Amino acid sequence: MAVTIIAGDSARDVFAVASDWLLSNLGWMYIGGISAAFIFLVCIALSRYGRVKLGDDEDEPEHSFPVWFSMLFAAGLGAVLMFWGVAEPLNHAYNVPMADAESMSEDAIREAFVFTYYHFALHMWVIFVLPGLALGYFIYKRKLPPRLSSVFAPLLGGRIYGLPGKLIDVLAIVGTTFGIAVSVGLGTLQINSGMHQLWGVPEISWMQLLIVVTITAIGCVSVATGLERGVKILSNINIGAAMALMAFVLLAGPTLTLIKFLVESFGLYVTGLPEVMFWTDSFNDNPGWQGKWTVFYWAWTICWSPFAGMFIARISRGRTVREYIFGALAVPSLFSVIWFGIFGRAGIELENSDPGVLTQPVVEEGNVPAALFNLLDAYPLTGLVSAFAVAIIAIFFITSIDSAAMVNDMIASGAEDKTPTWYRVMWGALIGAVAAALLVISPESGIEALQEVAIIVALPFFLTNFVMMYALVKGMTDDAASVRRVRTRQWEVTDSAEKLEEHEARPAPGYDEEGNALDRPILERDEEGHYLVDGEVFSAAEDEDFETGENYRLIEQSRPRSAEEWDD
Repeated sequence: MAVTIIAGDSARDVFAVASDWLLSNLGWMYIGGISAAFIFLVCIALSRYGRVKLGDDEDEPEHSFPVWFSMLFAAGLGAVLMFWGVAEPLNHAYNVPMADAESMSEDAIREAFVFTYYHFALHMWVIFVLPGLALGYFIYKRKLPPRLSSVFAPLLGGRIYGLPGKLIDVLAIVGTTFGIAVSVGLGTLQINSGMHQLWGVPEISWMQLLIVVTITAIGCVSVATGLERGVKILSNINIGAAMALMAFVLLAGPTLTLIKFLVESFGLYVTGLPEVMFWTDSFNDNPGWQGKWTVFYWAWTICWSPFAGMFIARISRGRTVREYIFGALAVPSLFSVIWFGIFGRAGIELENSDPGVLTQPVVEEGNVPAALFNLLDAYPLTGLVSAFAVAIIAIFFITSIDSAAMVNDMIASGAEDKTPTWYRVMWGALIGAVAAALLVISPESGIEALQEVAIIVALPFFLTNFVMMYALVKGMTDDAASVRRVRTRQWEVTDSAEKLEEHEARPAPGYDEEGNALDRPILERDEEGHYLVDGEVFSAAEDEDFETGENYRLIEQSRPRSAEEWDD
């Protein structure tokens, strides 16, 4: 951090060269790898391991589903949706990703939303859910320390407590710190933009540093109060406030068009996803586009995936693997589709009614932080609603800082809530300091500097995801093999189909072949009143064959085998 402040533009040049090389040569790996992880998670959820709990078998979820979702959203992508909700679909409709449609045409708009949903729905949450699943399993099922290195226990064994494990944990802390710092930096730029439009506050470095300090200070207070009081309360407030803002845009904007498009959005996503999730632009239809957008998103998200995974695992204890995967993938993705369907389409409609009102400042001039406030400026109660939006953005980043500080403290100490409060406060302050340093590197191009750092830091984390998948399957397989599996009665074939048919054709005892009852013999009784019958009857113990003097036997197609004959 000190080097970046001192070196300034020189550090920025190094970051730019390194990130450009990664985007040009390894973008395909990010595209294919995240899609492979998505398929892996679905297979795990549908397998027999889907019934396994993240914890002991008798554990129950600590949080209700609504609270669980609000904490997922606030610590995950809430602030990012505020930043890109209007700007991303507008950018893609103006600069069409596959270059196969006219700018701002209907086809371009549809393609823009397909890519937006691809970036912010299932695939982005896959990056959080995978490490969360692995961490939840090894921490709460295997009772290992709450560290990223615990995931690699099936491969490293006791070395997770030695140098290899410590290197993994240091990498996790660095990635979490830089990943959240990038997020805080983007939020700072957006808050500064909102304050500029509302009250004329200048968009300059010292003001952005002041915003970072303020958000960090509040985040440190929140993390000092703990998960139940700080993070949980702020998360519940935030999700309610975000939904209120979304409802305002829906009602104040072109309501009928937005509702119709919401229905259409799900069809666009389902039909378009199979194509875009594996698209790598091998024909160079739009050179550089994918590196700037998709690969950056995946790299940035991977940076803070250890934090998000650890936090999601912490609040998901007691849920089954299937419930965790489908819940953490489907519900936030559904919310993302609705969010972009409302804010993104509202921005498109505003641009169509007044060409240039959004594309000129947001797309051509690159003022992405101003996109949301430019949209709200066209609606009633502009000042009040814009101030409300600034508060929502700030709270989202506060919850991100305190959640990340809590996770960094867990990874560093190897325990939950066992360290002094000032430890967690220190981690929160460090995240704010890194965000400030990244903004100082290049005040005039802060977003680009943040993006370049995220791309560089993400590479080692991306590679560990594949090792993580193998370790998770190995751990689950080893644990399943050590417990005697549930067994049911085993059945075996006895009589053939021909024997069954012959038996069914025989007349029932006491009747002739035409179904007429036969004369019953008059049986004599003994002195005690019991009937006297010819022949002998042999009784048999349970599970053994038997026969009678009349040589009648039960005809059957299958029967349970005795327990001694069962195969393990």
